[in-house]
Amino acid sequence: MNLPDVWFALIAVLWIGYFFLEGFDFGVGVLTKALARDRTERRVLINTIGPVWDGNEVWLLTAAGATFAAFPDWYATLFSGFYLLLLAVLLCLIVRGVAFEYRAKRPGERWQRNWEHAIFWCSAVPAFLWGLIFANIVRGVPLDASHEYTGDVFGLLNPYALLGGALTLVLFTFHGAVFTALKTVGDIRVRARRLATGLGLAALALAAAFLLWTQGASGDTRTLVAMVVAALSLGAALAANARGREGWAFSWSGLAIVAAVAMLFLALFPEVMPSTGDPAGTLTIENAASSPYTLRIMTWCAAIATPIVLLYQGWTYWVFRKRIGTQHIAPAAH
Repeated sequence: MNLPDVWFALIAVLWIGYFFLEGFDFGVGVLTKALARDRTERRVLINTIGPVWDGNEVWLLTAAGATFAAFPDWYATLFSGFYLLLLAVLLCLIVRGVAFEYRAKRPGERWQRNWEHAIFWCSAVPAFLWGLIFANIVRGVPLDASHEYTGDVFGLLNPYALLGGALTLVLFTFHGAVFTALKTVGDIRVRARRLATGLGLAALALAAAFLLWTQGASGDTRTLVAMVVAALSLGAALAANARGREGWAFSWSGLAIVAAVAMLFLALFPEVMPSTGDPAGTLTIENAASSPYTLRIMTWCAAIATPIVLLYQGWTYWVFRKRIGTQHIAPAAH
């Protein structure tokens, strides 16, 4: 395997890690309206992801940075053609981070309610848009011979991409509900498990439609294996959730996300941005890659830094591993 292939695989791993981790905290953000009944319960949900949400976003920054350095033409075409969608994601992530930090700075009910609205919408919108964006990448977009996007934003709102967005929104919310059941105690834990059942069934139906569509359009044996793993993992997560095995349910729902995202990258390989217009516009791993020297330097840096980051993030999750409930929220926390 040459270095461009290695870096395509590493970028796929970074996106998989991002969706696995950020997926559940997007889901928890959605659940602040869909599950929590009052301000105390919303505080519980926010506290479950409070120590880790910003660390999860490091995976996004790393994935974008690695794409810029390893495949600059892919980065340029992606960020220019999908500019409005990516700008919307970026604005949501900024407002969401501010909302987490500012919600409890003032005791006023209106102040806190407005920031809670921001947490909900700025979790739901990116969860939907990431599915929309990646579905369009796999499907292909109109590019000219200079690899410039020749369509408009409305061309990105096609049925396949909208189905992909609906899938990621529901799947991430299911992942968040399972995580909530894993991290809480009391009535909120029971209701999270109950809600996860309905969300899991909806995610299973959407995943079947979207992944079968992907398999029929651009699949092979490898993508078929990934699709089967994703479907079986979702079913196992539902079964574990029904038995109250939250740890196993979270592991299986995470594996479903891993397999589904892996399927998209396998369907894309060896292209990175297919063109539905001029065939000469298609970007591949080879014609979009940086120089071999750049990729060698990046490989050495990644080999040194990645284990350190993984150890630190794993330690963070271990430190904040205990469950919380409404009894742990002091009145002054509002």
